[in-house]
Amino acid sequence: MVAHPTQPRREVTRSSRARVAFAMHRGLRERLLDDELLGRLRAVADIEPGPALHEFSSPQAVACLGRADILVTGWGCPPLTADVLALAPLLRAVVHAAGSVKHHITPACWERGLSVSSAASANAVPVAEYTVAMIILANKRVFPLAAEYRSAGTSTNVSARYPSLGNYRKRIGIVGASTIGRRVLALLRDYAFDLVVSDPYLTDAEAGELGAELVDLDELVATSDVVSLHAPALPETCHLIDARRLSMMRPGTTLINTARGDLVDTDALTAAVQGGQLYVVLDVTTPEPLPFDSPLRNHPHVVLTPHVAGSLGTELLRMGELAVSEVERLITGVPPRHAVLQHMLGRTA
Repeated sequence: MVAHPTQPRREVTRSSRARVAFAMHRGLRERLLDDELLGRLRAVADIEPGPALHEFSSPQAVACLGRADILVTGWGCPPLTADVLALAPLLRAVVHAAGSVKHHITPACWERGLSVSSAASANAVPVAEYTVAMIILANKRVFPLAAEYRSAGTSTNVSARYPSLGNYRKRIGIVGASTIGRRVLALLRDYAFDLVVSDPYLTDAEAGELGAELVDLDELVATSDVVSLHAPALPETCHLIDARRLSMMRPGTTLINTARGDLVDTDALTAAVQGGQLYVVLDVTTPEPLPFDSPLRNHPHVVLTPHVAGSLGTELLRMGELAVSEVERLITGVPPRHAVLQHMLGRTA
């Protein structure tokens, strides 16, 4: 059973086994958990019948909350306010089968003493893989060359037009030693890259352990061939990449953003791209999506994707598997492996 902190509770008729409920978008649970993962859950807990909750006000939702020991959440989970938690007297843990918990974990959850965990490390895998793929392709100028070849129907003198093309000895700048940033650095260590990282909470020794040199952000943007953003969206990181830092980037630099659109000043970025010397890979933007008349939509130096770097398709099962493992640990009295603590939220996405 889940170890419960001391907490007044309403008497609820229930079995001796822990009970797991789900709260997320309609249809998401079926994509997160296949038959094997559901079987693992059923082996250790009773699963609340019926579809996952997408609201907490209906009689069915209220009854479900009243029986739950553990709530497995996902994208679309409504905020767990004090009023909602009052409907869930047995609830002792929230296991988020996705990344950031900021959208639904409220101060009331910490006041209640809930155990909170997240599958952010599982979601980091496809984002890091996407980033590395884009770095490799960007340094080879694959995107503009493919467009030119498609329209011209013949090859061009690639070496003459792109003398710095290639991945050998390129400097890759990672902005943010987040879970994703660290995984990107780990994947890049096998390449012949010069790796640098900028993060206000990182030490020189920690950067060295990641295979990178710690530099300040201005030096990173001014000296890197690729600048890849992996910082959280916080008040102090809004427009982290502004007109001044964009102007510091060398001609031919590629900027990759798979983090949050607010990290980049979109107006300043648009002006820099239209200047013709900056390449951009954007999986996130502000606003999202960009207006149809945005120059970034059709510019040959821009690769624009619709927020696809994170977990999609079969990759959702990785997050589901992590969530099931966390439930198994909680039920056997073992602390979650991927716990989220309140003080962490000021530094994470």
